[in-house]
Amino acid sequence: MSIDWETQANEKYADASQYAQKVLDLINKSNDAITDEDASWITQETVDCFRDFVNPGFLDYRKTVTKDKQFAAVEWSDEGESFKDVNGKKYIDCLGGFGIYNVGHRNPKVVQAVENQMHRQALHSQDLLDPLRAFLAKLLAQITPGDLQYSFFTNSGTESVECGLKLAKLYSDRSTILAATKAFHGKSLGSLTATAKGVFRKPFMPLVSGFRHVAYGDIEMMEKTMEACHLVGEDVAAVLLEPIQGEGGVIVPPDDYLPKVRALCDKYGALLILDEVQTGMGRTGKMFCCEHYGVAPDIICLAKALGGGIVPAGAVVASEKVFKNFFPNPFIHTTTFGGNPLACAAAIATINVLIDEHLPERAAEMGAYMLQGLRDAAKGHEDKVMEIRGKGLMIGIEFQEDQIGYDFSKKLFDKGVLVAGTLVNAKTIRIEPPLTIKKEDIDKVIATVAEALK
Repeated sequence: MSIDWETQANEKYADASQYAQKVLDLINKSNDAITDEDASWITQETVDCFRDFVNPGFLDYRKTVTKDKQFAAVEWSDEGESFKDVNGKKYIDCLGGFGIYNVGHRNPKVVQAVENQMHRQALHSQDLLDPLRAFLAKLLAQITPGDLQYSFFTNSGTESVECGLKLAKLYSDRSTILAATKAFHGKSLGSLTATAKGVFRKPFMPLVSGFRHVAYGDIEMMEKTMEACHLVGEDVAAVLLEPIQGEGGVIVPPDDYLPKVRALCDKYGALLILDEVQTGMGRTGKMFCCEHYGVAPDIICLAKALGGGIVPAGAVVASEKVFKNFFPNPFIHTTTFGGNPLACAAAIATINVLIDEHLPERAAEMGAYMLQGLRDAAKGHEDKVMEIRGKGLMIGIEFQEDQIGYDFSKKLFDKGVLVAGTLVNAKTIRIEPPLTIKKEDIDKVIATVAEALK
């Protein structure tokens, strides 16, 4: 019997259209209009669809899912410094989407800029000159350290790192890249080669050739490695580092580390690429973390908070001596959506908010207050807590064991505080709230931490 493929397709399309319309109707409802019945359907459907169509592994990983997989906290809205689930429960956000909500959730100025641009033009033609990309590039040249001048726009941190690596390879005939142990730079093949965690790397080997890893914070090891590379004719093209390692567990290097790395790069003719995807845009108490150390890179990689928590946006900013290799053929490295009008509008508004509302300075002040409060809360719990460290509102709590950290974050979640671990150092829980977090919310978090540790 022959199969009527067209009839089957039409039936599937009809079902898909009906399902899409049901979801659209929910999207179009105001938060207050979501009924208990709606919330129940959304919750169950989300769990079922993760199991059947996304990845069932997430149901085992998410601390928001019950053991029998019958209930989960399903996020539905956000505002200010908080998330709400579909049932209306509010969570103080101390995760910050791994660092994307620096200017808060749904910052009014960023939302307005994106909405207004949406009404005008959402995506660019790919042929005419798009003005917002030009305006944002000038802004980044104004606010980034040193002689960084030209920008290439991306959609994510991984893409930014990939572009930075390509720029370094074009700059000279060298192919050796130094990265650090415990580093995280992304999971595409190039950025994954720089990333240091074996569980992410091994299944995809062989990766990109020419990469070597040295211990983070160990300037002597880096110097010996660069000298050895020079002696054997494999001179280092670039050193790729995070000023503070994020996924490595919020690892803050010695104060003289970055300046000495900069000096080594200058000595051996290597470029310095700083991955400020997580540390940038005010997170650590300066607009860019490298400014704490008086260091300017040759290439800086940005993303996460650049889009204001509204639109994904990333950028690579480089000096003219490095970026000019893109001049002869601007199509040697391209992206369809990078630098689109919505992303640029969001980034322009984000920069404006960070400066006008003095959010980097606020991060320094509130971060010092929160760090001390968390350390005070952990006193007497040295059997559980190994160390609390950070800079600005980028704070890590390292526990004696992975399981303690997971249990701790689960207790915080149950009490309405959202935190999460770091991808490379599972024993460390990150605390990265919006830079707009109120002092009273910090006090609530500190009190909740103290209660959870007990």
